[in-house]
Amino acid sequence: MTDVSPVLARADQNLPSSLDKLFELLRIKSISTDPEFKAECRKAAEWLTAYLTSLGFTASVRDTPGHPMVVAHHDGASADAPHVLFYGHYDVQPVDPIELWESDPFAPAIKDLGDGRKILTGRGTSDDKGQLMTFVEAVRAYKEINGALPVRITILFEGEEESGSPSLKPFLEANADELKADYALVCDTGMWDGDTPAIAAGLRGLVGEEVIINAADRDLHSGMFGGAAANPIHILSEILAGLHDETGRITLDGFYDGVEETPANIKASWETLGMTTEKFLGEVGLSVPSGEKGRSLLELIWARPTAEVNGITGGYTGAGFKTVIAAKASAKVSFRLVGQQNPAAIRESFRAYVTSKIPADCTVEFHPHGASPAIQLSYDSPVLTKAKNALSNEWPKPAIIIGMGGSIPIVGDFQRMLGMESLLVGFGLNDDRIHSPNEKYELKSYHKGIRSWIRILDALAA
Repeated sequence: MTDVSPVLARADQNLPSSLDKLFELLRIKSISTDPEFKAECRKAAEWLTAYLTSLGFTASVRDTPGHPMVVAHHDGASADAPHVLFYGHYDVQPVDPIELWESDPFAPAIKDLGDGRKILTGRGTSDDKGQLMTFVEAVRAYKEINGALPVRITILFEGEEESGSPSLKPFLEANADELKADYALVCDTGMWDGDTPAIAAGLRGLVGEEVIINAADRDLHSGMFGGAAANPIHILSEILAGLHDETGRITLDGFYDGVEETPANIKASWETLGMTTEKFLGEVGLSVPSGEKGRSLLELIWARPTAEVNGITGGYTGAGFKTVIAAKASAKVSFRLVGQQNPAAIRESFRAYVTSKIPADCTVEFHPHGASPAIQLSYDSPVLTKAKNALSNEWPKPAIIIGMGGSIPIVGDFQRMLGMESLLVGFGLNDDRIHSPNEKYELKSYHKGIRSWIRILDALAA
């Protein structure tokens, strides 16, 4: 690694102008889901393209059936320097309900909270314009001091992330050769707390399934048929209750195939974070943990698979009371996957289990609702280790390796379509109110985010 102190100092000097640039981007109303803002989305893409070009990138706006992509390339200090693909998105969520905003969502400002904290206010400050600009401004400072970049960089900025990314997979397929790099950098994540940076090494996958059990050819009078006719709600309830045993483990055949234990040192690091069941569940009015017995809270939500019932329908659910035996009952069930669990095998096992519980005179229907495997970066990956050390040198507390309970589709797309692992580093906080009124981004997150990427880029080149 080189001495990056001059680059860090330049980033500090650039902070006022860096904020000016960010605010220019934040003022663009790039709401991707609303056709009224189509021109604003293109304006944001053109703004980013122009700015990247000014920094020495070969950048262009790429049209899609929806909102455009921004693609940019920059050589590294040497031809054999590592090649990274940086991903972010310039589109934002709608601002409704507008009356709940304390200020104009597209008039960004710096707000002093009076406790030593300053925040950036406005739609997109945290999700994701502020985040992506930390990387761009790191590149700017590096170029201004060294005249070159330590790694080869390709940038992909999307304009439809907040509206389902309908153009993304076709774009990746059509431009795979151009976009493929050694690994991807994704900034659409957050920190553990305001002083502790985090790298997400695992993202849980997902299998969704709707099951419908059909019994009689019509709803039946429960006085006339009760006790004799099959009740699909009873059948369904027994099936759903049987998905877990008394220890909280999931009972499907082969469900835990591909599930690996989290390394002891990683679990030990999670124990130091101070997250308790009481603290986590207390915020939502609960106190008793569910799930597998003998597992820590963070292990349950980051590193273990789940089976959850997301909705049940059947019979009469209106006002008052109606004594019927329903003709059919349905449930929506989702499975969060980890490690190397196979989504297709999980779906097949669930269907076989349900089918085995259906009486001979009843039928069952299944309707799939998506499937994606988990993403797991090796905990001892050299790239992860370099980034962890770089972050630890910048922030007050050492960086931690975390998992994420949900998924980020682009990470799976990069892995499956481009054969790239992703390094997930972001500087958002849980209280940034993304997707809600009064979105904000800590000024500290923005400033130290820029400095963090400088350190990471230098470490990746070593």
